Amino acid sequence: MGPAGPEPDMSRMLSGHPEGMQLPPAPAPAGPWLVTVAATNTAWSGPWGVSYTANLTPDAETGLGKWTLRDFMATLRTGRHMGRGRLILPPMPIPMYKHFTDSDMDAIFTYLRSIPPVQNRVPEPLPPLATTASTQ
Repeated sequence: MGPAGPEPDMSRMLSGHPEGMQLPPAPAPAGPWLVTVAATNTAWSGPWGVSYTANLTPDAETGLGKWTLRDFMATLRTGRHMGRGRLILPPMPIPMYKHFTDSDMDAIFTYLRSIPPVQNRVPEPLPPLATTASTQ
């Protein structure tokens, strides 16, 4: 946090939500608001629960270091982790990325492989809070 508010930490470039950062429970969206976002821009809450921005650096243990181009493309095309796992949640704009050309995806993946790896294990998403509905 800087004098003007949140400031990017370029040493953590694309490494996702900070591993050790504990956040209080997300406030419930109110009125016409659908989503709440942490000031870090790395934690998002909405009807899907709470999701955290992923570590997109080439770290082998906590990022994309063991991924292949095929894994990357399958994730973006299907909206599922590695093309077959859990859903990729907001803020990742899967509806936009899944229509990229193979060449575009190859260029993005090549760039992500070129940045410095940052070891940072991002928390798993949290499910939506259960609501109690009265039945009459």
